[in-house]
Amino acid sequence: MKILVLNGPNINMLGIREPDIYGKEDFKTLCENIEEYAREKKIEVKLYQSNHEGCLVDEIQGAYGVFDGIVINPGAYTHTSIALLDAVKAVGIPTVEVHISDVSKREDFRQISYIRSACVKTIAGHGITGYTEALDFLREKLNDSKNT
Repeated sequence: MKILVLNGPNINMLGIREPDIYGKEDFKTLCENIEEYAREKKIEVKLYQSNHEGCLVDEIQGAYGVFDGIVINPGAYTHTSIALLDAVKAVGIPTVEVHISDVSKREDFRQISYIRSACVKTIAGHGITGYTEALDFLREKLNDSKNT
Protein backbone atom coordinates (compact mmCIF):
# COMPACT_ATOMS: atom_id res chain seq x y z
CA MET A 1 0.00 0.00 0.00
CA LYS A 2 1.35 3.41 -1.01
CA ILE A 3 0.18 6.66 0.57
CA LEU A 4 1.16 10.19 -0.43
CA VAL A 5 1.31 12.62 2.52
CA LEU A 6 1.06 16.24 1.43
CA ASN A 7 1.57 19.34 3.55
CA GLY A 8 0.75 22.83 2.37
CA PRO A 9 2.02 26.27 3.30
CA ASN A 10 3.67 26.94 6.64
CA ILE A 11 3.49 23.34 7.87
CA ASN A 12 7.29 23.37 7.58
CA MET A 13 7.22 26.02 10.34
CA LEU A 14 5.76 23.69 12.98
CA GLY A 15 7.21 24.32 16.42
CA ILE A 16 7.97 27.91 15.45
CA ARG A 17 4.61 29.15 14.18
CA GLU A 18 2.03 29.68 16.94
CA PRO A 19 3.03 26.72 19.12
CA ASP A 20 0.02 27.39 21.36
CA ILE A 21 -2.18 26.44 18.39
CA TYR A 22 -0.05 23.97 16.42
CA GLY A 23 2.05 22.43 19.18
CA LYS A 24 5.74 22.42 19.95
CA GLU A 25 6.74 19.48 17.75
CA ASP A 26 8.65 20.60 14.69
CA PHE A 27 8.22 19.53 11.07
CA LYS A 28 11.12 17.08 11.29
CA THR A 29 9.39 15.34 14.21
CA LEU A 30 6.14 15.19 12.26
CA CYS A 31 7.90 13.55 9.30
CA GLU A 32 9.81 11.10 11.49
CA ASN A 33 6.61 10.10 13.32
CA ILE A 34 4.78 9.45 10.05
CA GLU A 35 7.66 7.47 8.55
CA GLU A 36 8.14 5.35 11.68
CA TYR A 37 4.43 4.62 11.99
CA ALA A 38 4.18 3.76 8.29
CA ARG A 39 7.11 1.31 8.61
CA GLU A 40 5.41 -0.39 11.57
CA LYS A 41 2.18 -0.73 9.59
CA LYS A 42 3.95 -1.79 6.37
CA ILE A 43 2.72 1.26 4.47
CA GLU A 44 4.97 2.89 1.89
CA VAL A 45 4.77 6.67 2.25
CA LYS A 46 6.07 9.63 0.34
CA LEU A 47 6.11 12.92 2.24
CA TYR A 48 5.98 16.23 0.42
CA GLN A 49 5.61 19.81 1.61
CA SER A 50 5.29 22.97 -0.43
CA ASN A 51 4.27 26.55 0.13
CA HIS A 52 3.21 26.71 -3.54
CA GLU A 53 -0.26 25.71 -4.67
CA GLY A 54 0.77 24.57 -8.15
CA CYS A 55 3.45 22.26 -6.74
CA LEU A 56 0.82 20.58 -4.55
CA VAL A 57 -1.47 20.20 -7.57
CA ASP A 58 1.43 18.63 -9.51
CA GLU A 59 2.02 16.12 -6.68
CA ILE A 60 -1.65 15.17 -6.57
CA GLN A 61 -1.76 14.70 -10.33
CA GLY A 62 1.47 12.69 -10.20
CA ALA A 63 -0.12 10.35 -7.65
CA TYR A 64 -2.56 9.05 -10.25
CA GLY A 65 -1.89 5.36 -10.89
CA VAL A 66 0.97 5.39 -8.37
CA PHE A 67 -0.55 5.87 -4.90
CA ASP A 68 -3.48 4.13 -3.23
CA GLY A 69 -4.36 7.02 -0.93
CA ILE A 70 -3.54 10.60 -0.07
CA VAL A 71 -3.29 12.35 3.28
CA ILE A 72 -3.34 16.12 2.88
CA ASN A 73 -3.01 19.06 5.20
CA PRO A 74 -3.61 21.89 2.73
CA GLY A 75 -2.82 24.55 5.33
CA ALA A 76 -4.27 27.91 4.32
CA TYR A 77 -5.13 26.51 0.87
CA THR A 78 -7.95 24.64 2.62
CA HIS A 79 -9.90 27.87 2.60
CA THR A 80 -8.90 29.22 -0.81
CA SER A 81 -7.95 26.52 -3.30
CA ILE A 82 -10.40 25.22 -5.81
CA ALA A 83 -7.35 23.97 -7.72
CA LEU A 84 -6.53 21.44 -4.97
CA LEU A 85 -10.18 20.36 -4.86
CA ASP A 86 -10.23 19.84 -8.63
CA ALA A 87 -6.94 17.90 -8.56
CA VAL A 88 -8.20 15.49 -5.86
CA LYS A 89 -11.47 15.03 -7.73
CA ALA A 90 -9.60 14.42 -11.00
CA VAL A 91 -7.35 11.64 -9.69
CA GLY A 92 -10.12 9.87 -7.74
CA ILE A 93 -7.71 8.63 -5.06
CA PRO A 94 -9.20 8.25 -1.56
CA THR A 95 -8.01 11.33 0.32
CA VAL A 96 -8.10 12.28 3.99
CA GLU A 97 -7.99 15.96 4.97
CA VAL A 98 -5.94 16.58 8.14
CA HIS A 99 -5.63 19.68 10.30
CA ILE A 100 -3.40 19.87 13.36
CA SER A 101 -5.64 22.44 15.06
CA ASP A 102 -9.40 22.27 15.50
CA VAL A 103 -10.35 24.60 12.68
CA SER A 104 -14.02 24.43 13.70
CA LYS A 105 -13.15 26.48 16.80
CA ARG A 106 -11.10 29.11 15.03
CA GLU A 107 -11.72 32.16 12.84
CA ASP A 108 -14.80 32.31 10.62
CA PHE A 109 -12.78 32.03 7.40
CA ARG A 110 -11.33 28.71 8.62
CA GLN A 111 -14.83 27.20 8.63
CA ILE A 112 -14.70 26.90 4.84
CA SER A 113 -12.89 23.93 3.33
CA TYR A 114 -12.98 23.69 -0.43
CA ILE A 115 -11.17 20.35 -0.50
CA ARG A 116 -13.42 18.62 2.05
CA SER A 117 -16.10 17.65 -0.47
CA ALA A 118 -13.55 15.52 -2.36
CA CYS A 119 -12.22 13.80 0.79
CA VAL A 120 -13.40 10.56 2.37
CA LYS A 121 -12.69 11.88 5.88
CA THR A 122 -11.53 14.94 7.78
CA ILE A 123 -9.45 14.72 10.95
CA ALA A 124 -8.96 17.99 12.82
CA GLY A 125 -7.72 19.03 16.22
CA HIS A 126 -5.76 15.88 17.05
CA GLY A 127 -2.33 17.47 16.70
CA ILE A 128 0.25 15.63 14.66
CA THR A 129 -1.29 12.27 15.60
CA GLY A 130 -4.06 13.14 13.15
CA TYR A 131 -1.71 12.03 10.38
CA THR A 132 -1.30 8.51 11.78
CA GLU A 133 -5.07 8.35 12.32
CA ALA A 134 -5.46 9.22 8.64
CA LEU A 135 -3.03 6.46 7.65
CA ASP A 136 -5.03 3.97 9.77
CA PHE A 137 -8.30 5.09 8.20
CA LEU A 138 -6.95 4.73 4.67
CA ARG A 139 -5.35 1.36 5.44
CA GLU A 140 -8.67 0.03 6.72
CA LYS A 141 -10.68 1.58 3.89
CA LEU A 142 -8.33 0.27 1.21
CA ASN A 143 -8.15 -3.20 2.76
CA ASP A 144 -11.95 -3.31 2.99
CA SER A 145 -12.32 -2.35 -0.66
CA LYS A 146 -9.92 -5.15 -1.67
CA ASN A 147 -12.02 -7.67 0.25
CA THR A 148 -15.32 -6.70 -1.40
